[in-house]
Amino acid sequence: MSKIDGLVFLHQVAAPCHLAILAESIGLKTRIVKQVSDLEPERDGDSFYLISQEGAALDSKGIPLLASRLVPHVPVALYQVDRDKLEPETALLLGIRGLLYADQRMDLLLTGLRKMVADELWYDRTLISKMFRHLVKRLDSANDYSQETVAMLEMLTKRERTIIQLVSSGARNKEIAHNLCISEHTVKAHISSIFRKTQSRNRVELLRWAQTYQSHFELCS
Repeated sequence: MSKIDGLVFLHQVAAPCHLAILAESIGLKTRIVKQVSDLEPERDGDSFYLISQEGAALDSKGIPLLASRLVPHVPVALYQVDRDKLEPETALLLGIRGLLYADQRMDLLLTGLRKMVADELWYDRTLISKMFRHLVKRLDSANDYSQETVAMLEMLTKRERTIIQLVSSGARNKEIAHNLCISEHTVKAHISSIFRKTQSRNRVELLRWAQTYQSHFELCS
């Protein structure tokens, strides 16, 4: 993903956008948009979009309809999320980068913003682990893949397979480094290599890749 140069908030309620104020307090460039018609994805191609669930038109799973349309084109997260009105599993599989809940503390909101701008997912780790296990179980181990795909799988080293497992469980770079007794710089190098070999641009795409191919190699062998 290209470097994020700002945050675009779609805030369709009368109340002030406190999250944008919080983002500005840590030096992030922000733009608040009140109407969907005022969004300019082409102009804001290097921006991170945050869409408020409150005030938005939602699908049956509680996902803002606009978010579904934007996800293929720009990084998207949801804020002002009501826990009782959204299925986080659906948001994760759709490609939404994270959820910021209306009842969360300010420090958690701030941490979430920083992590997502740094191209990390912001979901409950238990949810990510649960979804990954569920997706792996659903894989059809009898699927036939092309020689090109098999070659791609065989390119992954033992260490890279272990890191894929840790990333899929929701571990951050610092935690991976601690777990494997290596530096964060080395972790970043490994993840860059993994992205290249799996043709993934970020952790979301890596998770999708893993759900398709993970059963065809042993992570920790």
